[in-house]
Amino acid sequence: MKLPGNMQAMMKQAQQMQARMQEEVAKIRVEASAGGGMVVVKMDGQKNVLGVTIDKEVAGDVEMLQDMVMAACNEAVKKVDEETQRRVGGMLPPGLF
Repeated sequence: MKLPGNMQAMMKQAQQMQARMQEEVAKIRVEASAGGGMVVVKMDGQKNVLGVTIDKEVAGDVEMLQDMVMAACNEAVKKVDEETQRRVGGMLPPGLF
């Protein structure tokens, strides 16, 4: 099915914009911490955890460690969302993101 010329141009432009947005998201790297830096989580734009650093002081307290890892991961996800909005939000018409 062939689309009218204007529609084809719009589809091509949308595909290019999507590719640029994906490139921007792929560049995102964030770091979040909990417990005053005792647990640090590094995350990419696709919300993959790239690394976790745990201070030896909290390694013995499993419950506290679990809470700090969870808090740091949640904070990292929030930072990825904020950075994605900052980088990609301006590329889209208002109300689409």
